[in-house]
Amino acid sequence: MTIQITKPEVEALINQRLQSGAFRDAEDVILQALQAAGPARRADGIDSSSPVFKQGLGLFGSPEDAALLDEVVSIAYEERRRPS
Repeated sequence: MTIQITKPEVEALINQRLQSGAFRDAEDVILQALQAAGPARRADGIDSSSPVFKQGLGLFGSPEDAALLDEVVSIAYEERRRPS
């Protein structure tokens, strides 16, 4: 895979991190940034790494059905946490 940096400010930040001596190469800088950002989320905002999503995927067989189950469970938990 090739990544092209087109924004000068991004390139400057990567170079700044490299000059600090804390990283071996640009890949290490990018890896640390991605890890710090946390788990990836789908475009619809659903965390596909959540246990409920994975269990739903096994039960229903499609990512859409599993996402729906995950959303319903999330809503149920939100309702449960609201004060009466």
